[in-house]
Amino acid sequence: MSIVIDFKERVVLVTGGARGVGAGIVQAFLDAGAVVEICGRSFPEKEHPAGSDSVHFSVVDVRKAEQVQAWVADIEQRRGRIDVVVNNAGGSPFGRFEEGSARYHQAITELNFLSAAHVANAVQPIMLRQPDKGSIVNITSISARRPSPGTAVYGAAKAALESLTASLAVEWAPHIRVNAVSCGLVATEGAVDHYGDEESYANVAATIPRGQLATPSDIGAACVMLASDLSAHITGAVLDVDGGGEWPAFLAHTPNAEVLKPLELAVEGAH
Repeated sequence: MSIVIDFKERVVLVTGGARGVGAGIVQAFLDAGAVVEICGRSFPEKEHPAGSDSVHFSVVDVRKAEQVQAWVADIEQRRGRIDVVVNNAGGSPFGRFEEGSARYHQAITELNFLSAAHVANAVQPIMLRQPDKGSIVNITSISARRPSPGTAVYGAAKAALESLTASLAVEWAPHIRVNAVSCGLVATEGAVDHYGDEESYANVAATIPRGQLATPSDIGAACVMLASDLSAHITGAVLDVDGGGEWPAFLAHTPNAEVLKPLELAVEGAH
């Protein structure tokens, strides 16, 4: 039996959807037949190949509630409905906590937490008016539930977003489903620059049980699944898309290190 996820005639909003993980999310929904509305703080360098009928970009600073409200109202007027929201906008430069100014910490919190709250607040009344209601997917990070040295405020903001996800799932049930996708390490355009040269990149990938970083399309597929009717009874959940997490660092320094090396290497050694 084949399973088809069809988003034809559905309208999907993706914040920060012009590149990286966001671009993978946008493409996944386009492949499922959706019309996608994207926003970002500046226009992308080139138009999306899908064309303006299927995807539309707006300049919006999602940290500003008034801009979000205006964007959402415009989409409702043009498209007539909003079925799915993916709060993807986020990120953080790397740096020591004590070196960040109060203004910097506020900006990171606004981008990674409050922006999602602004968007959710803006779309809620629209979704409630619709017969099919709606679905919200928040993009969080493994940094929300494990130490995040170098991006401490980012991790704290993502933890807050996971808490908001759980609370809104209860407050807005049964009409609007609210879930989250927690990303592990993802191979975006700047991944090699972020993780170092090719050797360093390979070493980072080796810390993941699956032996590779996620792709933006992996994150997009998870978002489509959570937003689809296949997940009709799933709300308040956080779906980990992290390749199995991370190998516990202490194991490399124990007598069991050889026994617990990745299965692929163990199988090769058996021959």
